[in-house]
Amino acid sequence: MAQVLEFKLPDLGEGLTEAEIVRWLVEVGDVVAVDQPVVEVETAKAMVEVPCPYGGVVTARFGEEGTELPVGAPLITVAVGERPTGSGGSAASGGSAESASEKSVGSGAEGSGNVLVGYGTSEAPARRRRVRRGRPVSGASAADSRAVNGQGAVPTVANGRAGVPEREDGPVPVISPLVRRLARQNGLDLRELTGSGPDGLILRADVEYALRAAARPGAAEPHTPVPQPASTAPAPQPTATAASGEIRTPLKGVRGAVADKLARSRREIPDATCWVDADATELMRARTAMNAAGGPKISLLALLARICTAALARFPELNSTVDAEAREVVRFDHVHLGFAAQTDRGLVVPVVRDAHARDAESLTAEFARLTEAGRTGTLTPAELTGGTFTLNNYGVFGVDGSTPIINHPEAAMLGVGRIVPKSWVHEGELAVRQVVQLSLTFDHRVCDGGTAGGFLRYVADCVEQPAVLLRTL
Repeated sequence: MAQVLEFKLPDLGEGLTEAEIVRWLVEVGDVVAVDQPVVEVETAKAMVEVPCPYGGVVTARFGEEGTELPVGAPLITVAVGERPTGSGGSAASGGSAESASEKSVGSGAEGSGNVLVGYGTSEAPARRRRVRRGRPVSGASAADSRAVNGQGAVPTVANGRAGVPEREDGPVPVISPLVRRLARQNGLDLRELTGSGPDGLILRADVEYALRAAARPGAAEPHTPVPQPASTAPAPQPTATAASGEIRTPLKGVRGAVADKLARSRREIPDATCWVDADATELMRARTAMNAAGGPKISLLALLARICTAALARFPELNSTVDAEAREVVRFDHVHLGFAAQTDRGLVVPVVRDAHARDAESLTAEFARLTEAGRTGTLTPAELTGGTFTLNNYGVFGVDGSTPIINHPEAAMLGVGRIVPKSWVHEGELAVRQVVQLSLTFDHRVCDGGTAGGFLRYVADCVEQPAVLLRTL
């Protein structure tokens, strides 16, 4: 007799709490192998194919394409063991999936042993977060829709919608951590809202409506939100308002994550910016000589990264973060160097691990690999997080200067403008030289202007005289 195992959306790492279903890779009734990808999801960090740690027959899928699911919500159920029979292959042997023993992932059944961050075939730690159960996609049998949740209780269904789990934090009916965060960031008391979800569940739309209402004089009170369907709809697209000609695009996915992070940086970090013009003529000549000597070509970004890591070795205060709760500056002994990259999905900041231990060839290769992964949307969450310092080459957009916003929770970012021919006094005479503007935005809590200025001046000296780097080789 087959066992029906419920596979939940795993923790994809780095505090990600939800993901959007982009494309299902399996249908109800399909036979899947252990570790076979079953769905492609998009998080605020990257596109990820999620493998199922069990082999068997898919008996139910939860969520349409475009649906956002919280971590811990069910993705699919799989009948493991004897292959089910019946229409569409969705019923277990004996005619119904209900006749099978139902379990959740991590209940002790044997699996692949391979894991994503936070899930696998071993017993998972208990979670405080309770999630609302989704409904199977059409095509699954009614028996399939009664997959057991993580606590062993079957969710009730009312009016075609999954029942609301036990409330958290007293009387406030909220289960989504994103809803709580949105309310907290905007100073909204959730106890004043009446949710439009089942049994008064407060939805994200309720909070957004309340915030809009509060911002409009004479608008409806924040505690009277417009009712919204409880079922999750496909991802909204940009919409135009006929009367005003406005076009509204939801801040979600990568764009939403960027907006949240930049706003948090401005809100929490007392930043300051200093800048300097530098003569990059000798750096460009050095790169030309390197590439003429044979071997892999060296990118300009790799040389700038090498200069950054050398400067951070001299001024380690800038390779740090601030632990606001402990009121401590945390300094790192490694440099995980992020670099800003513009892609079709928006701005991403891939991270080169241990950049301080890499030479120019290794840096060039890693920049190329991560940039291509960013263009194709295959960067993993691990490749987009954990940076300690960021290099932003906005010169590729044809601009000379900028005041970069620090990539929270880092302490500094170096911005590099375009390198262009300009009049410059060189060796006492006016000459045409290749000039670049360098900008450093830094967290004033980790250092004062003297340290920031010393870092920037050292970077400029290395740009003007690459031989200065020989001291650190």
